[in-house]
Formats: sequence, structure tokens, C-alpha cells
Amino acid sequence: MSIKRLILSSPLLEIMTSRLCQELIENHQDFDNTVIMGLQPRGIFFAERVVAELRERTGRNIPLGHLDATFYRDDFRRRDSPLLPNKTNVPFLIEGKRVILIDDVLASGRMVRAALDAMTAFGRPKMVELMVLIDRRYNRELPIEPDYFGMKVNTLESQRVLVEWKEQGFEADHIWMVD
Repeated sequence: MSIKRLILSSPLLEIMTSRLCQELIENHQDFDNTVIMGLQPRGIFFAERVVAELRERTGRNIPLGHLDATFYRDDFRRRDSPLLPNKTNVPFLIEGKRVILIDDVLASGRMVRAALDAMTAFGRPKMVELMVLIDRRYNRELPIEPDYFGMKVNTLESQRVLVEWKEQGFEADHIWMVD
């Protein structure tokens, strides 16, 4: 039997998103050479919220893409059941751009590494920054750290963080620790 413990929900989630957007505005200012890419599957919901708030605050139309890195994962062929890919939609080149890669949870770092590989199909960025809602500490397998994070959560290897977005059909936004 798994145990779910609530670690974050509204309105704290909205406050965190606003804080992260403010950090982006401070660091990117006019966003002229910046694009945002949400990682499939759940990072796109967080990325869409970030872009909507940035557009509201700055009046800028910041390009948003959805990136699926399924086939770039190093464990792609090591699974018992095949991974099902999601849709990639990157309607712009990232050549020479500042890319903000957004995901919901950072754990081992393997998905971010795969996303960096997948991005090369769209050009060579000037720089890449990583934003995550939840940074699962003590689970990193690769030396990858977020530039922006909403919350750091200490987890055991047996635990996972589950993000439920209203956009997925849930009644409300919740972030759970599952044992």
C-alpha cells in the first residue's frame, strides 16, 4: 500500500510560480533572445503557466515549445515495456538563443540530459537554463542542478514525487510525496 502525503497545492503553487517568473524577468529582462521549452509530459503544464504569467507581466510574446526526450533517454531500450513518446512541438530554431528548459520534477537528472541531446535537432543554443518546480535532492545520478526551483524536497530512493495538474483533469493542483 502506498502512502501519499501532500507537499504543495494552491495557493502556494501560484506564489512559487510568480516568484520564479520574477527571477526570470530579473535575469532575462526583455526576453528578446529567449525561448522556453517544456519537457513532456508534465513539464509542459508548468511551462505554459510560466509563459502565460510572463506574457501578462511583460507584454512579451515569448516562444514556447514542447520537447519530448523519450527516444534520447539512456534507458530507452532497457525497459521491460516500451516507452510511449509524447508530441514534440518546437516551432522555432534555438540557434544562438537563451533556452529555459522547464520540467515539473528533477530527480536523477537523466531526463534533463536526454532533453539536452534532443534539443540539438533544433540548433545550438547560446545557453540553457533549467527551471523545475520540485528539486528532489539526494536522487541525482548526473551532475545536473536547476538554475531556478520552486522547492527542494528531501526524498529516499523508494519515494517519488507525483504532480497532478488541473490541465490533466484533476480537480485541483497537488504535489504529493508517494512512499
